[in-house]
Amino acid sequence: MVEPIQSSEQESQHSVLEEEKQEFARPGGSNSRLAMALRALRHRNFQLFFAGQLISLIGTWMQTVALSWLVYRMTGSTLLLGTVGFASQIPVFLIAPIGGIVADRNNRQRVVIATQTSAMILAGVLAALTLSGRVHVWHIMVLSAGLGTVNAFDIPSRQAFLIDMVGREDLMNAIALNSSMFNGARIIGPAIAGILVASIGEGWCFFANAVSYIAVIIGLLLMRIERPADLSHQGSPWENIVEGFFFVRRNRPIAAILLLLGLVSFVGMPYAVLMPVFADQILHGGARGLGILMGATGVGALLGAASLAARGGVKGLGRVIATCAAGFGVSLILFSLSRVFWLSTVLLMPVGFTLMVQMASSNTLIQSMTPDRLRGRVMAVYSMMFMGLAPFGAFVAGALATHIGAPWTVALGGVACIGGAIVFGCYLPTIRGEARKLVLAQSMAAGVPAQGTSGNGLS
Repeated sequence: MVEPIQSSEQESQHSVLEEEKQEFARPGGSNSRLAMALRALRHRNFQLFFAGQLISLIGTWMQTVALSWLVYRMTGSTLLLGTVGFASQIPVFLIAPIGGIVADRNNRQRVVIATQTSAMILAGVLAALTLSGRVHVWHIMVLSAGLGTVNAFDIPSRQAFLIDMVGREDLMNAIALNSSMFNGARIIGPAIAGILVASIGEGWCFFANAVSYIAVIIGLLLMRIERPADLSHQGSPWENIVEGFFFVRRNRPIAAILLLLGLVSFVGMPYAVLMPVFADQILHGGARGLGILMGATGVGALLGAASLAARGGVKGLGRVIATCAAGFGVSLILFSLSRVFWLSTVLLMPVGFTLMVQMASSNTLIQSMTPDRLRGRVMAVYSMMFMGLAPFGAFVAGALATHIGAPWTVALGGVACIGGAIVFGCYLPTIRGEARKLVLAQSMAAGVPAQGTSGNGLS
């Protein structure tokens, strides 16, 4: 995304923001540390986004849990669980580059409104099929693939849209709060889904999700966004795609972060696809147990996002990424060894914490090193690595679990995450200087002092 040239009014606003930050830092100041952690919410547009998305995401998590349980109840197959996960996320890998172009060449507010409306329609169709008793596995596959296609356009636009709402200064805080919102819903949604699925069935969870999109669509329509006038329209769409990939490849810090993220997505994240197996066959918790387990992951992730919201800059995030990738692997191994429901619930909290901190830290560092005109395309590559590789991992994990069992499958993924974290940590010293130059260059281009870069983002 390209920001408009600062006017005198914007410069005045920048001075006010700087004064506010100094006030946050003063002992006994009128604003507490909590206010500093919530600073992105002072922007009206982000307030509307936050409120609408919180409601919508609760519905999304309800559907996620209910859908996995529906597939497992209908088939009892770990392979089909993995296949549904593959169908829902493979479009992100294939189509996200096009979504990145759309994000960089169009009004992102309108793009996100369109994607959210499309997701609402798909959830409504799934609800109608399930409540009428006509749903089949192939329906779920097709609708999951449709939602994945929507996400291929939604994720790059929505991630790049954050800077339109809050500006570069509060971008890191907005990413952290967005993650907090996502995982707050991750606690509430699965818990509600577990109760509804056990009492009245999966269809009503899908219906609730469809209705929840109304909140975020209303919030988006109420926003007043000053659209930058100098978006990149140069070159053909194919040239634009190549430019985004070339930028990622040319800048080693961004490439390294994305490679580690892709590895974790491929070998580690499929644990969630196998969660119905753990809830039913291994821990004997049923649908309610599945909701509790997913909610525990959300609690840990929410704590991780909250810890990032309190940070004031990007310094040291490279070490954080390496540490959390290793911690995620260790947590997965411990979870795979547990056969006690309450212990497994507790162990899922560090799983959620470490994965969230790695993901949000990677997002923050990448956006801090990316020019505004390439932001949508780079976030498309981020989407491909974070969500696009997950379906391949889900498919492999589902197939592998049928031969060696879900616990061994999850444990092997944890070992691979630890190995990737070690390699990334050893590579950090060679890319620190380059990372610092990228962060400073983008901050200077936007006319904003680089916060927290006195070392560098990967130090």
